[in-house]
Amino acid sequence: VQLQAFGGGLVQAGGSLRLSCAASGRTFSSDGMAWFRQAPGKEREFVTAISWSGGSTLYADSVKGRFTISRDNAKNMVYLQMNSLKPEDTAVYYCSSRRGVPKSYYTAYEYWGQGTQVTVSS
Repeated sequence: VQLQAFGGGLVQAGGSLRLSCAASGRTFSSDGMAWFRQAPGKEREFVTAISWSGGSTLYADSVKGRFTISRDNAKNMVYLQMNSLKPEDTAVYYCSSRRGVPKSYYTAYEYWGQGTQVTVSS
């Protein structure tokens, strides 16, 4: 499967961005999908994940109440709506998928997109 993330950019603190992830190459509608991020000099960090049906979601404490993950299986798309952005949200954001239920650790995921840069200025 190929995953392509896009929608990143430069935004001021307090602003919003919507990331998208397009999946192709296999049926991913039964996969758990997730977003991770990695800032310079830091380890890859879990952000959020969603079950195949969209009925179950996981969020890192640092983004709860500000970020929302969603998916559209008919379009093979996953989205990350990011509101009230903070400078500490600055990172490369990656989408990923795995067979089965979503997990919050990156080693559980089999497929990764190339990442999209999000920069939040103060």
